[in-house]
Amino acid sequence: MTDLRVDDVPAPNREQWIGFMGLVFGMFMAVLDIQIVASSIAQIQAGISASTDEVTWVQTSYLIAEVIIIPLTGWLARVFSTRYIYFTAAFGFTIMSVAAACAWDINSMIIFRALQGIFGGIMIPTTFSVVYTMFPKRMQPLMTVVIGSVVTMAPTIGPVLGGYLTEVFSWHVLFLINIVPGILVCLTTWVYVHVDQPHLELLKKIDFLGIVYIALCLGSLQYVLEEGVRDQWFESKVIRNMSIVSLLAGILFVRRSLTIESPAVDIKAFQNTNFRLGCIFSFIIGCGLYVMVYLLPLELSLIQGLSSYQIGLYVSVVGVFQFMSAPIAAKLSKVMDLRLMMVLGFGLFGLGCHLNGGQTADSGFWDFFPAQAVRGLSMMLCFMPINTLALGTLPVSEVANASGLYNLMRNLGGAIGLAVFNTFLSNWQKEKYSVLRENIDLTNNQVVSFIDNITDYLSSFSHLADANLSALKILQDLAMREAIVMTFDDLYWLMGAIFFVSLCIIPFMKKVEFGGQTAGH
Repeated sequence: MTDLRVDDVPAPNREQWIGFMGLVFGMFMAVLDIQIVASSIAQIQAGISASTDEVTWVQTSYLIAEVIIIPLTGWLARVFSTRYIYFTAAFGFTIMSVAAACAWDINSMIIFRALQGIFGGIMIPTTFSVVYTMFPKRMQPLMTVVIGSVVTMAPTIGPVLGGYLTEVFSWHVLFLINIVPGILVCLTTWVYVHVDQPHLELLKKIDFLGIVYIALCLGSLQYVLEEGVRDQWFESKVIRNMSIVSLLAGILFVRRSLTIESPAVDIKAFQNTNFRLGCIFSFIIGCGLYVMVYLLPLELSLIQGLSSYQIGLYVSVVGVFQFMSAPIAAKLSKVMDLRLMMVLGFGLFGLGCHLNGGQTADSGFWDFFPAQAVRGLSMMLCFMPINTLALGTLPVSEVANASGLYNLMRNLGGAIGLAVFNTFLSNWQKEKYSVLRENIDLTNNQVVSFIDNITDYLSSFSHLADANLSALKILQDLAMREAIVMTFDDLYWLMGAIFFVSLCIIPFMKKVEFGGQTAGH
């Protein structure tokens, strides 16, 4: 048993509150921009005259840049201070948003999006770490609810908001909406954020090799995850080579981080049991959050042909119930063991995923409603306790670095989850369609009757032979539709199973008390 730091940080004053809300808003912009272009790729492709393969880099370049910079943010904040690094990030993010809106070809768009990803990646973990340096421990659970709402809400509304803005205005607005909020974040950060002082002397000990290693490791890994499905994974020489680069660079990075005095990214926080297990749960949350945000709109679009606005109505249920659960999570954190709260949250998320399975091609809004509501209620019950358990037990000096690693795990969870589930989606759909097609007996009375009825109807519009072929094509399309529905159901059940299995890890976490001055771990 060891004692954690005494709760000697005074409650923030009015100016500090304004500064903190500015940081939170900046983080919201950064997380939102990860997914906001997802539903508008086709319009961006037409606007900058890019090929289908090229336009995917509009999102990939942002993600690669972001995942590289996130673990380095702790070191940057120590060197330049939270105020200067966040102001620079918010200013750069705003400028790059304008530049992306003005992109003239795919190359300029990739460059601007990559730079936007770098600046956005700085804002996310910096905001997390401020919770544990600006606020006393008794207020930290409430602040993690605020941050959790932002981190989980932004990816949920991103694709829907992006699709709506593109439909009503144009794809340029996806980036231009960052201008006014970006300016406000810059102003509040510069005027009101005074958390720490710069330590420029650390520049003399800069770990260039460590930075190169982690950039190669994470950049290559993100490339593999983004392009692997499209390139048939290890059938592609590029994917094989990038995987080798990522593995070797990762080994060299870990070795260097453990053997030099001042590494670019200090990974010693992993010695803390709660942080180590917390990162596993952060990975699982990232997987669940990003995969479910991806799968549901895709299913509604493919199976029911819904518009972005209609899909938004389905997805908004998650956001509404998530908002409703925030005060519940804050209250429970004061009276419940955070580990039990995690059991409740992860169990409900798994249940929500499970309820999403079993839908049919005819399922409507109210059929999906219970699953979305349960998943929305679970969000804060997952996010808030794991943030507190993972980061709240660390000394202040380690929080900045640990926050970067913690956020990195969530992003990697999303990236790896999307890659794996996309692969399953493609493979399982083909397998199920093949099975259905093989089991369609053209001599079966029901099948014959179906084909005859469709043929009779279509023959009034075309020749009998053409009508018969069209009827067979309709039967084939119905089989494909059912294969897709069955595949999505299986993917939802798999995600639910992942969350249910993760409950087995929770007992290994140490209990943390935030009512008093110490916490045992």
